[in-house]
Amino acid sequence: MVDDSLESISGEVISCVKCRLCETRRMAVPGEGLWSAKVMFVGEAPGEQEDNLGRPFVGAAGKLLVELLQSIDLRREDVFITNMVKCRPPNNRPPRKDELASCRSYLDRQFKLIRPQAVCLLGNSAIRAILDPKESVSKLHGVPLEKDNITYFPMYHPAAALYTSSLREVMEEDIRKLRVVLDSLS
Repeated sequence: MVDDSLESISGEVISCVKCRLCETRRMAVPGEGLWSAKVMFVGEAPGEQEDNLGRPFVGAAGKLLVELLQSIDLRREDVFITNMVKCRPPNNRPPRKDELASCRSYLDRQFKLIRPQAVCLLGNSAIRAILDPKESVSKLHGVPLEKDNITYFPMYHPAAALYTSSLREVMEEDIRKLRVVLDSLS
């Protein structure tokens, strides 16, 4: 029987050898935050700094995410933050289908335990893995979608705004829309 707790999931992720990503990681990144969070943020995969520290969104993209959260009166400690895959892909390449599949049970268990009212999907990998493999962030960003009694809110990944500065304004607008969605779920 599986021990259903965030601590046990973290332990399993840290010792996971389900796919090839375990061979090149420094530290697995299970996710962190409030176990009763109203909203979860799901990104693609850990980057170099996350791989070094074992924590999600601690690099430049994480700094931007924290700024966006603060702009709608949320703190990092108020939410749960994780990724589709829990280990850094080599050279920050996108996760492969088999890697996404290997980590999916961890994410599903996190969803089940936290029971968020909303899940903010950051970028194409999260959107395609959870909502529809044919969709894109450019089409769905800023629009809440219902699936399995959860409100999903697609947004650009903060890293995208670091590479394309015009996306920062889009993300700021989308995060304000997320605040409206969260307020309506209260």
